[in-house]
Amino acid sequence: MNKKFLYSPLSIKSIEENGVFSGYASVFNIVDKQNDLILPGAFKNNLNKSQIKLLWQHNPSEPIGNITDICENDIGLYITAHLLFGIQKAEEAYLMLKTGTINGLSIGYIPIEYDVDHESGARVLKQVELWEVSLVTFPANLAAQVINVKNQHNEQEMLARAIEKANSVLTNMCIST
Repeated sequence: MNKKFLYSPLSIKSIEENGVFSGYASVFNIVDKQNDLILPGAFKNNLNKSQIKLLWQHNPSEPIGNITDICENDIGLYITAHLLFGIQKAEEAYLMLKTGTINGLSIGYIPIEYDVDHESGARVLKQVELWEVSLVTFPANLAAQVINVKNQHNEQEMLARAIEKANSVLTNMCIST
């Protein structure tokens, strides 16, 4: 099986010197590597930012900061987070974000309401209980990533490119397996 990776440029301006970054932790209507597709509205009943943890690589023993804002929009689940300097892994994550070594985001959740698409076999998630958001090397949803948010036009343009690349990679993965 050939592995293909999504590359999306990350602007250093998207990460402030105080460790604040933002991006899409989940993008709607994309079948991810776990064969899940999250529908708009899946998070609406569960967006208490004080209860959702920011982790490193989904490791519950490595919290690296706080989520300062989280919301659903028509694209997906958008977060703003603050890395806690003084935590070594958070400082390492900050360096990796600044250098573009890492830019993936991923979510940990429990499915509450879902169907299975019998044609594709994908689990279509209508409602989930969100537990955590993680900075990751390889996100399951290839379009979920830290992005540069200078203005709405730039955000939409970068996300459109990321979604296009994610769809292309997933199509190629299906063909090559």
